[in-house]
Amino acid sequence: MNISPIIEIDELKKIYKNSDLIIFDVSNGKDAKSNYEKEHLEGSYFIDLNSQLAEIKSDLSKGGRHPLPEVLIFGKILSELGIRKDTHIIIYDDKNGANAAARFWWMMKSVGHKKVQVLNGGMQEAKKNNFPLSSKPEVPKKTSTPYITDQWYLPLIELAAIETMSKNPDFLIVDVREKLRYSGKSEPIDPIAGHIPGAINIPFSENLDGNGLFLNSEALKNKYSADFAHFKTENITVHCGSGVTACHTLLALAYAGMELPNLYVGSWSEWCRNGKDIIKS
Repeated sequence: MNISPIIEIDELKKIYKNSDLIIFDVSNGKDAKSNYEKEHLEGSYFIDLNSQLAEIKSDLSKGGRHPLPEVLIFGKILSELGIRKDTHIIIYDDKNGANAAARFWWMMKSVGHKKVQVLNGGMQEAKKNNFPLSSKPEVPKKTSTPYITDQWYLPLIELAAIETMSKNPDFLIVDVREKLRYSGKSEPIDPIAGHIPGAINIPFSENLDGNGLFLNSEALKNKYSADFAHFKTENITVHCGSGVTACHTLLALAYAGMELPNLYVGSWSEWCRNGKDIIKS
């Protein structure tokens, strides 16, 4: 069954108590866990970006700030979270679904999970529409059946390939960070400001309207088709700062019914730590 990668709050209200459905709060940041403990969608479980959706290394030049975990380890994490192959997964975060919710969505789709959706508007939209909230501690029950994962099925690109692509006009590199970071005028996180040579800037925030909701699928398709029209999908790569918000744009493309391009997980956080060429403009 094909389902939309985005679910609206009114639809979630109708199905959130279904026995095959699990909701996950994937908010991140220093206060994310404590905020979850104070208030979360009723019945939802918390997922930590840094420890469950990434395998952070001491040397950030190898994989960037949020490299993917080993896929077999990710399968074990899914079992611990109570997820089965037929589980209907709903994901939200406190940034309108624009951050780690999209990363978890991409990871689930990349291991072949069928029923996974991100809540449009995230926590903000849920509260606005009076979705039941709770401060009750929620601990997932580990499944007795292992969640078998053997590879990431969605396309990934690594540093060496990005360097080659950056010099070839037949390839398109899309940087989804905000314009000030792309231009090199501001860099609040990584040690060097700027962008990868040849990369264009389409900020992920442009996937959303003024209310923090995704543009409709037709608008998103029109938006990205304009830039992608002259490139094969396999020649397009999306990246951000650390491979997290890039997934928001991949989610938007999926919502638009478009084929998914490559994800460069290492992103700017890896590129800028490896002595590669940097553009400021």
